[in-house]
Amino acid sequence: MALLLYSGYIYYNKGASVETTETLTITAGREDKGHRLDKVLATHAPQLSRARFQALLAGGHVVRAGKPFDDSSYKVKEGDVFYITIPPAVEAVPKPQKIALDIIYEDKDLLVINKAPDMVVHPAAGNHDGTLVNALLAYCGAELSGIGGVKRPGIVHRLDKETSGLMVVAKNDAAHHGLSDQLAARTLKRTYQAIVWGLVSPASGHIETQIGRSKTNRKKMAVLASGGKTAITDYKKLESFGLLASLVECRLQTGRTHQIRVHMASLQHWLVGDPVYGRPSAQKFLRLNKIDPAISAALTDFPRQALHAAALEFIHPISENRVSLTSELPEDMQGLLQVLRKHKVK
Repeated sequence: MALLLYSGYIYYNKGASVETTETLTITAGREDKGHRLDKVLATHAPQLSRARFQALLAGGHVVRAGKPFDDSSYKVKEGDVFYITIPPAVEAVPKPQKIALDIIYEDKDLLVINKAPDMVVHPAAGNHDGTLVNALLAYCGAELSGIGGVKRPGIVHRLDKETSGLMVVAKNDAAHHGLSDQLAARTLKRTYQAIVWGLVSPASGHIETQIGRSKTNRKKMAVLASGGKTAITDYKKLESFGLLASLVECRLQTGRTHQIRVHMASLQHWLVGDPVYGRPSAQKFLRLNKIDPAISAALTDFPRQALHAAALEFIHPISENRVSLTSELPEDMQGLLQVLRKHKVK
């Protein structure tokens, strides 16, 4: 049986402030024999992820037989003793910014936000600030105990800039690890609503393909015959507007980049407003079919892909309670639906 001992805290000065470094000791048991070191450490200290232990090993924070030990793949022997020093989380590079957030749920381990359209999730080239990460650092930065050793929110799954809706964010390694495991196991359930071109028929279906980089445009994703990653989407028509458009619900079983946008486009039900995968020659189509000008304008002027993360369900990684949350469609999508419902569409 492995032994896990918390050795208290080591205090040291860093500038004018006092920081704490946690230490722990793990003694390998019979059941650990022959297993990779990073896996053994993560098994017996589940508050830290396997990736976190790999970083600690690489950083010289694990000691065996009196010397730093950095081999994550080392096959553990019964009786091996490892002393781990866990340094305090360092400040994240992105700067906190006070940006309004729509918080749907929050506790000490995680929060769920209703992301606004046009909000970028991570700082990157061209979007160094004003992102969701900047906003979260300002909102709950003091509560963050470190994701991978850095004081940053743990983004479990992402939404495109233009996609609105629910996202779950971890505040610590244990919550991030648990939610990521659910995402990988496909038990973190995500449901989206989208307004797409055309009458969706059949009214429900199962799409299972491979998705990867387009061979003709590396900036786009595409359905591939081979060489991509498995992508699975279940869809259901919620409402139709003649042959012109439909409101659909999409449930993700996997989470590939642009998955819903690519899958619906593959059925020739492109998302309204999608600047990358949207319907080719939409204006020509509307003109040839003599669509009401008010409807034509609402469809062609819609400023983003009409996609909203409407529901989220998962098991809380700490309390193990089921969390089920929903979010109404944002004003812009509701407005488009009102136009489609008000004007007769054949």
